[in-house]
Amino acid sequence: MIRWLFLVILAFAAPATADELRPGYLEFTQESAAVWRLVWKAPLRGGITAATQPLLPAGCTLEKPTYERLAQAVISRWRVTCTRPVGGDRIGLTNFVGSNDVLVRVAPLGQPVQALRLTPDAPLAVIAKRADRWQVAQAYFLSGIEHILFGFDHLLFVLCLVLLLADVWRIAAAVTAFTIAHSITLVASTLGVIVLPQRAVEATIALSIVFLAVEIVKQSDGAQRLSERAPWVVAFLFGLLHGFGFASALAEIGLPEGEVPMALFAFNLGVEAGQLGIVIGGFAVLELLRRMAASLLAPALRLAAYVIGITASYWIIERTLA
Repeated sequence: MIRWLFLVILAFAAPATADELRPGYLEFTQESAAVWRLVWKAPLRGGITAATQPLLPAGCTLEKPTYERLAQAVISRWRVTCTRPVGGDRIGLTNFVGSNDVLVRVAPLGQPVQALRLTPDAPLAVIAKRADRWQVAQAYFLSGIEHILFGFDHLLFVLCLVLLLADVWRIAAAVTAFTIAHSITLVASTLGVIVLPQRAVEATIALSIVFLAVEIVKQSDGAQRLSERAPWVVAFLFGLLHGFGFASALAEIGLPEGEVPMALFAFNLGVEAGQLGIVIGGFAVLELLRRMAASLLAPALRLAAYVIGITASYWIIERTLA
């Protein structure tokens, strides 16, 4: 029975790789009065296909592109000639389907950079005649929320803290420590102060989830483990690692020149909003189970810990051998 349970969990874990959110990125940069450069980074996951192509403002003509294949995306580059101003016109994607969002960076000469966001339901956006920094804040705030909710390793780590501690104030202290820590390394890594190998960071992040899952399974009355005695210390130390993971995601999105502090702040704020949603949702489920079926609480926690631990163990193997 245990063997079959392991195989079922592993089957579901395999496609649910961590950091599943791999947003596309469209960059439109002006080089002279009539010449622009267009870069389209199409992620290989999320349903975006070769038919998904940039759509530019009227009066803009694409020249022959060049292509570059990366591990997670295909990058296309064009030289573009525009015979009229692009402000007030639309930019976007044709045949845009799938689950990925796309961030758009528009950089006119001598003007602030604009950050726009495309979705399958809204594949076009209007280039403002004058950039608004709150436009940048909105785009990166939403990206932060999506990364914590769909970057499954970060989600599972926060969920493990909720399952392990089960007390609102201790959870709040641990999540606060986690937030402070990953904010430090997110900023340091994004600005190039500290850089670590991405594969090693992602494998260690998965290991942090396994550690908490084991702590949940080994819980016993009257014998608190380190993660229960000082959860904020554990959360802070592992939070430093998770910050490098957030920075990796942010590096894939890119930062708008001239608005780096705003983009960093908004992205981090979005991550915190997503974390808060996970904490509230997880704690609400625990309270509901505690009040309606208290006898099922311990088996449910153990089962959740095994599922999370097996999933994270798969990620360790995948990231180590990839």
